[in-house]
Amino acid sequence: MTKPRIYSMPFAKIYPLYQQKLAKKGRTTAELNQVITWLTGYDHAMLEQQLATTISVQDFFTQMPRLNPKASEITGSICGVRVETIADPTMQRIRYLDKLVDELAKGKTLQKVLREE
Repeated sequence: MTKPRIYSMPFAKIYPLYQQKLAKKGRTTAELNQVITWLTGYDHAMLEQQLATTISVQDFFTQMPRLNPKASEITGSICGVRVETIADPTMQRIRYLDKLVDELAKGKTLQKVLREE
């Protein structure tokens, strides 16, 4: 079975797409960074370091310090697939981030997106 194409893409190429999506909705890069650090356990300096490299999306998620314990509270569909039912842990983490970015873009407060409410 071949790996999904997104696995080999550099995370630094995906990141600006998230930025653009959020900027169109009036959200900031700081909010995006907060969501990424919340989900992955990277701190700000580690995230900047990863963005300065050509680390693949797969390696970005498999090498992350820790998955936030509240990530299991992320539910819903991305591309018609329920994120909570994805069997591949790496793909599930990618889709978790997609879902969080979508929630920000749809106007949810950062506290709700980060499962603090």
